[in-house]
Amino acid sequence: QVQVVESGGGLVQAGGSLRLSCTASGLTFETHAMGWFRQSPGKEREGVSCISWSGTRTYYADSVKGRFTISRDNAKNTLYLQMNSLNPEDTAMYYCAADRRTFNYCSGSWWSGTPFDYWGQGTQVTVSS
Repeated sequence: QVQVVESGGGLVQAGGSLRLSCTASGLTFETHAMGWFRQSPGKEREGVSCISWSGTRTYYADSVKGRFTISRDNAKNTLYLQMNSLNPEDTAMYYCAADRRTFNYCSGSWWSGTPFDYWGQGTQVTVSS
């Protein structure tokens, strides 16, 4: 049984930083591409970032490029999202997800979430102005 658990959300002022973490168990973590997604009330889910199974390739939504950094520690089965220069538009529930495929480089429209079968419950990020 695959379990994905996010942590690290919270309330931060505009311009501040947060680091989200995600642990995944029940799968061979180091062989799966991983992604971060977010959704705020009344809006569609947005693909924030994706990292390949090896960590050698990373992709970002235009809205976060240059401010967010995705990384992974395969020895700890942990995914991270470092978020800097946060603004109120970043307020959302953030979800971590694992691609169902192995040895993938975030191909197949990762931003849609379609390739991802395993999702966490989310962690709330709120940015005050």
